[in-house]
Amino acid sequence: MNGAIDGQAALRRQSRQVRIGKVLVGSDAPVVVQSMTNTDTADAIATAIQVAQLARAGSEMVRITVNNEEAARAVPAIREQLARMNVDVPLVGDFHYNGHKLLTDVPECAEALAKLRINPGNVGAGTKRDPQFASIIEIACKYDKPVRIGVNWGSLDPSVLARIMDENASRKVPLDAGAVMREALVTSALESAAKAESYGLPGDRIILSAKVSSVQDLIAVYRDLARRCDYPLHLGLTEAGMGSKGIVASTAAMGVLLQEGIGDTIRVSLTPEPNGSRTQEVVVAQEILQTMGLRAFTPMVTACPGCGRTTSTFFQELASRIQNHVREQMPLWREQYDGVENMTLAVMGCVVNGPGESKHANVGISLPGTGETPAAPVFVDGQKTVTLRGGNIATEFQAIVDEYVATRYRKKAG
Repeated sequence: MNGAIDGQAALRRQSRQVRIGKVLVGSDAPVVVQSMTNTDTADAIATAIQVAQLARAGSEMVRITVNNEEAARAVPAIREQLARMNVDVPLVGDFHYNGHKLLTDVPECAEALAKLRINPGNVGAGTKRDPQFASIIEIACKYDKPVRIGVNWGSLDPSVLARIMDENASRKVPLDAGAVMREALVTSALESAAKAESYGLPGDRIILSAKVSSVQDLIAVYRDLARRCDYPLHLGLTEAGMGSKGIVASTAAMGVLLQEGIGDTIRVSLTPEPNGSRTQEVVVAQEILQTMGLRAFTPMVTACPGCGRTTSTFFQELASRIQNHVREQMPLWREQYDGVENMTLAVMGCVVNGPGESKHANVGISLPGTGETPAAPVFVDGQKTVTLRGGNIATEFQAIVDEYVATRYRKKAG
């Protein structure tokens, strides 16, 4: 895994580096996982609890909506509550329409945030746009806060779009409507960044995003944006969707860009299932980066899909149990052991590929398929160590995994 990570890192696009609280973004820093709450920010306790859940799941920055004065005044209380919960994760304030007013009227909100996110398409219309945009940038400069300038095709600055359309109409060979929209997104992001710098915000305090909902449009926009600037870039579909659709779309779009070295932070904007956990978007983002060899967050479990040789569901249940176990243990393991996130596990369902796959993992088990001898050999670092039988296989295999962590990974000092 480390070799793959090092190899991928060499392909990363070189950008400026931005510090957001304790997190570095851009240049040779690892790609950062972000998420966003969906609580009412004015409810400081509920919001702090969800921020903590996202952070403990692995989100390295968490964005919160700041849409009214009650929300703005709650931000310091959220930060204080997180400190009491021993959660030190950068908070990003998401401002639309009235950000200039909220940040001016509630300066303690700006102080408590690690980063501001603004959309140039809705900071103000007409003659109000530039003064209100300037007001936000001046506050960011005053409190030394980085800013993500996030353009979105659902709220694109109409004046920029109109100008690009007029320019396109004068071309000998006009671009199609999609290309015009993409150019307007990139132009809005770059011109807004240049304007922010003219107002005094250093270039190494700016991150850009240009979000759309279409996979191919996202790839095209970010390739163009990466070619035309050296600001760090935040990736993500603006509305990925629900369930498998959202996961597949996000993976398809961001996987292409990340493979090309484009992208410094990512968010998987999943619509949660009813009563589903908000943390799923964090897990998916981590798995995108880890399966690509860009980051390592938690031990990965390889498991076969099953076939007619594996009519029992036991191997599926064991794979699920082990995957859940390592995710539950990772906060503790991460504090205690160096490198445990790189561990690989295999739970296989029959003798066809089971022994071979198990040997490739740090710890693997090859369970018997239908009609096979009721024995489950366990392999540790490629060597068969024991054969499990009977009704306690799951418990015994989990104990082997725990013992491997405790004996094979170096304990951290202190």
